[in-house]
Amino acid sequence: MHDTGTGSTGNTESTESTESTGNTAQPSRRTVLAAGAGVTAALAAAGPAFAADAPDDRRLHALVSRMTLEEKVGQLFVMRVYGHSATAPDQADIDANLKEIGVRTAAELVAKYRVGGIIYFAWAHNTREPHQIADLSNGIQRASLDLPRGLPVLISTDQEHGIVARVGRPATLFPGAMAVGAGGSRSDARALGRIAGAELRAMGIRQDYSPVADVNVNPANPVIGVRSFGADPRAVAALVAAEVAGYQGSGVAATAKHFPGHGDTNVDSHTGFPTITHSRELWEKLDAPPFRAAIAAGIDSIMTAHLMVPALDDSGDPATLSRPILTGILREKLGYDGVVVTDSLGMEGVRTKYGDDRVPVLALKAGVDQLLNPPDLDLAWNAVLTAVRGGELTEARLDESVLRILRLKAKLGLFRSPYVTRDGVDRTVGTRAHLTVADRIAERTTTLLVNEGRLLPLSRRRHPRVLVVGADPASPSGTTGPPTGVLAGALTELGFTATALSTGTAPSAAAIARAVAAARDADAVVAATYNVGAGSAQKTLVEQLAATGRPVVAVAIRNPYDVAHLPSATACLAAYSWTDVELRAAARVVAGRVEPRGRLPVAVRRADDPEQVLYPIGYGLTY
Repeated sequence: MHDTGTGSTGNTESTESTESTGNTAQPSRRTVLAAGAGVTAALAAAGPAFAADAPDDRRLHALVSRMTLEEKVGQLFVMRVYGHSATAPDQADIDANLKEIGVRTAAELVAKYRVGGIIYFAWAHNTREPHQIADLSNGIQRASLDLPRGLPVLISTDQEHGIVARVGRPATLFPGAMAVGAGGSRSDARALGRIAGAELRAMGIRQDYSPVADVNVNPANPVIGVRSFGADPRAVAALVAAEVAGYQGSGVAATAKHFPGHGDTNVDSHTGFPTITHSRELWEKLDAPPFRAAIAAGIDSIMTAHLMVPALDDSGDPATLSRPILTGILREKLGYDGVVVTDSLGMEGVRTKYGDDRVPVLALKAGVDQLLNPPDLDLAWNAVLTAVRGGELTEARLDESVLRILRLKAKLGLFRSPYVTRDGVDRTVGTRAHLTVADRIAERTTTLLVNEGRLLPLSRRRHPRVLVVGADPASPSGTTGPPTGVLAGALTELGFTATALSTGTAPSAAAIARAVAAARDADAVVAATYNVGAGSAQKTLVEQLAATGRPVVAVAIRNPYDVAHLPSATACLAAYSWTDVELRAAARVVAGRVEPRGRLPVAVRRADDPEQVLYPIGYGLTY
C-alpha cells in the first residue's frame, strides 16, 4: 500500500488483561502451550499427531480439506482494524470499527470473518510503541487460535523506511529506497532488511510490504519517486534481491511491489487509474528485472499494481484483475508460485471499472491469493462466498490460494511459535547497535551535486552562525521533525550556532522577507527544499537568500530533481527524505564530519530543456 498517514502517540499502555498479554513481560507458558495445542489439534484432526514443527505439505493439504468454505474465504483477506489492543481499544477506535467493518475489535473481526491476515497502520492506532505492538499481535493471535480450528494470523505492514514507515521511533528507522540506491551498496540493503526484519518479527509482524521493485524513470511520478531504488533496472534489481535476502533471513516475508511496475506513471493509483504505455520489449528491459531478481532470491510475496499495461493485457483491466498478467506472465512466464497480494482494494485504480463486489472475485480469477484491505469487508467476503456457491469460482481455486497462504505461515514459524515476548522486543527493537548501523548507512547515501568555490564542508571558524530555513512537510511516521528543526539541532550538536526558521513548501512574500532579514545575521544559510518546480516560491526564496551575499546550501529533502531549479544555490545536496536519520547524515556531511559518498540513482534533467540531462545516473561530488 501507499498511504502514509501518521498515528496516535497517546497512552502506550495496553489495556488487555494480564491473562491476554497486557503489560506482562511475556505471555504465560500456559497460554503459549494452550495456543500451540490449538494449532496442533487442528492439524492432528486431519491426520497423525503433529509435533511442534512447521507442518509438512501433506498435513497442510489435510488441514485445508477440513476447513469450511467460510473459513477458506476468510483466509484470503488481509484487513485493517482500528485500535492499540485486540480486545480493549479506545472508544473512538471501537466507533470507527463499527462504522467501517461492523465489529468492535480486532478479536471480533477475526471471529466473525476468520481473516487470514491483519495489516497495521499508524493512523489506525495499531503502532504506538513496540511493547504495545507486541501485545496487540499476541492478542490477535490468541483471538484466532482460541476459535474452533483456529489458525495463526499473518500480520503485515508497510515498513518501507524513508517516507513510508508504519512503526516509528524507538524502532530503528532506515533511509528510504532511493537513498539506499544512492549508496549503491548491496550489503547495506541486506543489513537494512536483516535488522528491520528482526525488529518487525520481534513485534509479531511477519509480512512486510517492502521492497519497492518499481524502476522510477518518470521524475513526475506522484506516488513512487523516492520510494524506488532508482532508474537503472539492473541496480534496482540487485538492491531488491539484497533487501529480500535480509528480510527473509530474519524470518519476515518480504513483498516486492508493485507488479508489473509502477515506476513510469504521472497518475497516483490512489486517486486515479494510471496507464503504462511501455511496449512488451521495454517492459522486459525496464520493469521486469527487479521482479525477476526478487523471484530468484526466493521472494515470499509479490504485490500487484492497480494500473493498466495495454502491451501486456489490452482488455482495459488493471493488472490486479488481469489473468494474462498475474497468471500468464507472473505465474507461468516468470515461474512464481509464492503468495500474490493485491495493493489496497480501497484505491481508486482498482475501483474505476468494476464495483467493490466484483473486484475481489475478479482478482482471485486473475491469480491473486491475498485480498488486501477492501473498503467494505462484508460485501467483499460475501461476494467471494457467493461466487463459489454459484460456480463462478471453484472451491479448488480457493484451495490453491489458501494452501499458499498456509505454506507461508508455516515457513514463517507461525504454527510453531505464534507469540512474541516483551523480552524479545527489548533485546531487538531500536538497540544502540541497530541505530548505529542505520546512521552509518545514511552517511553513505547523501549526495553532493553542487559545491561552488568548495564552500562545503562548512567551517565552524568561518561560518559559525548558520540559519536553517525551508520546507517543513509533515514528518514521516515516527520521526521527530520538523526538518528545519532536526537540521538545526544536528548542526548545533556539531559545533555550529544554528537556528531554524520554517518557511513552508510555498513560502509567502512575508515569509521570504523574514528569512532574508534573518540571513543577514548569519554566516551561512541551509535551505531545506521539497519538490521544487519551475514556478515554486521555494526557488524565489533561495534566489533572494543568495542575493544577500550569504552562501546558501540547498538540501533537497525529498526528490533530488530540485537541484535543476536552484542555480543560485552555492551548494546542493540530495538527502532523499526528511526522516531524522537522513537529515542528521546530511548535517554531518555539511559539517565535514563525513565525506559525501552518494551517487545519483536517477538522472536529473535540465529545468529549461528536459530533453537534456543535467546530472546523469552515477553523478556525485566528494571532498
